[in-house]
Amino acid sequence: MPFSSLRDPVDLARAQAALEAAWNEVRSTIPDTVYERERARLAYIVAALVAIAEDEDDLARRAVARYRQSAVT
Repeated sequence: MPFSSLRDPVDLARAQAALEAAWNEVRSTIPDTVYERERARLAYIVAALVAIAEDEDDLARRAVARYRQSAVT
């Protein structure tokens, strides 16, 4: 579970909101066959960035950027 390390309810809420925002941005580029795997990968990226992000928007932007940088081509 990507967010299992988050103990603070505020951080958890930020992570969930950022995941939804980031997923909405990248979802259209994801083939249906890898939908679940890529959403989980994005969730782990969000969880890793929670501590350094200023807010949900910043977290979503950083997560999308990291996701795209690490995309398998």
